[in-house]
Amino acid sequence: MQPENFAFFDFSNPSKEIPIFSAPLDTITGKRRGSGVLAICILRTVILYLLLVVSMRLMGKKQAGELEPAELVLAMVLSDLASVPMQDFGIPLLYGVLPILIVVCLTMMVSVLTMKNVRFRGLVCGTPSVIVEDGVICQRAMAKNRFTADELMEELRLQGVTDLNTVRYAILENSGQVSVLLKADEQPPTARQLGLTPEEGGLPVMLVSDGTVLEGNLRRRGLTRAWLNAQLAAWHVGVKDVYLLTMDQSGGLYFARKEEGS
Repeated sequence: MQPENFAFFDFSNPSKEIPIFSAPLDTITGKRRGSGVLAICILRTVILYLLLVVSMRLMGKKQAGELEPAELVLAMVLSDLASVPMQDFGIPLLYGVLPILIVVCLTMMVSVLTMKNVRFRGLVCGTPSVIVEDGVICQRAMAKNRFTADELMEELRLQGVTDLNTVRYAILENSGQVSVLLKADEQPPTARQLGLTPEEGGLPVMLVSDGTVLEGNLRRRGLTRAWLNAQLAAWHVGVKDVYLLTMDQSGGLYFARKEEGS
């Protein structure tokens, strides 16, 4: 005999309610018994949460403001699909999991198609729009994307641009962000243009983070704990007093001491 709160999907009778991870019924009162309800609630929530985390991880490393339209729709649909079986114990967990898996599979298929087909990618994700060219606002492109002049000026200020005459191109990307390319005579000079050959600093690596020594990073830099202790002693601090300590590939150090009370 199967436990009352564990069952399998009955494909012969899809309309039949199957109590997978649902609260058991009292045979006398017909109501959900309180015993085990809290445990079932926690279990269903954990399962759905982990499923959502995996689903969002499959979308890649993007922030909410950088999602493509199809990805934003997926995030909204997943949250709605998961909230219903998470709150309603009368709905078998399987009925909440299956739609999530189907939506994720469809999104993965759309993602593959957008990678392989340029026309399909343009249809689903859209195409970037030039909204400023040679200091002139492209008003038709602004109206087509329902992008106001106030929003344009705000985005330019975020890029450190206050004069439209200095802008060669401003492009409204699919993510909603604006990329700004200044005119050649407005761009800051590079080291190559100045005839300089600065030393490459390389990628900094954290050695100490919030009072915790990252032993793996020390070994990658060919350093020892004794070297670290000697360095900290020269600064008259202990490991617990360090908020951040990094080292780049040229040996340059950055040190930030913990503030009192932090």
